[in-house]
Amino acid sequence: MTETRVHLSKTEPTAYQALDAFSKTVGQICAANGIDDRLKEIVMIHSSQLNGCAYCTRVHVDRATAAGIDADTMTQIATWRESDVFTERERAALELAEAFTFISEDGISDDVYDRVGTIFTEKEYAALSWACISINAFNRVVIAGRYPVPPRAPQAQA
Repeated sequence: MTETRVHLSKTEPTAYQALDAFSKTVGQICAANGIDDRLKEIVMIHSSQLNGCAYCTRVHVDRATAAGIDADTMTQIATWRESDVFTERERAALELAEAFTFISEDGISDDVYDRVGTIFTEKEYAALSWACISINAFNRVVIAGRYPVPPRAPQAQA
């Protein structure tokens, strides 16, 4: 992917800054409504994986690490249905993330809405929904612009 694309955040920084401000507001809403960083980052990683956004996946893996999520848990996100490492809340959030990411297919089905609604309060559901909307917007900006994800420098051995 060496093709150069319009870098939306550089070409129209005002729109990108508004999206970034929106994301910060969503983070505040999550914190105020009982969605901790662990849960939020699991949702961000999964949505980014589903969209094929390597750039955002890396950003949120770094944030998840800072939030204390271990590598084993992060590797299980893509296969959460087959894994026992996630709590009931995390499983519901992952299901909601999938519904929002693939919203054009079935919307948020009554089945998903009802199941997730028995686990989260209205405020928690709203916060997670806004988190899903936010990351899906960023994924689209980054994927359209083909933001690079170069290899990281090897870490020094201790």
